[in-house]
Amino acid sequence: MSKEPHQFSKLAEELVADLRGVPNEVPRRQVKRPTRPLADLVEELMVQHHVGRPSTEQTIRDQWTELVGSANAAYSHAARIEGKRLVVIASHSVVRNEIFLHREAILERLRQLPGCETLKSLNIRAG
Repeated sequence: MSKEPHQFSKLAEELVADLRGVPNEVPRRQVKRPTRPLADLVEELMVQHHVGRPSTEQTIRDQWTELVGSANAAYSHAARIEGKRLVVIASHSVVRNEIFLHREAILERLRQLPGCETLKSLNIRAG
């Protein structure tokens, strides 16, 4: 049975360090967290950042030309999903305006893709 050592308060550790004449090198605002297994942490990060897993954004990027047309796709790309909104970066003002005018039709096509059923709007930004 492996038992974790008792954790003293910061005040108690400072008093003991002062009593022994040893400098207390732990910053006052440092928060000690329990050690986690590395495998669990790596798995959590891989899920969070979609490493080796299909993501909704990548599905949209793969179908972007079919969604907005080849002329508009050359000057724009789907950046990310923020809540229920797709952020689109358009590098040309005419393309930005074209996507804005056809946003409802684009949204209807987007909702047909797997994982995109909940998208409600497009946020078209210059870039």
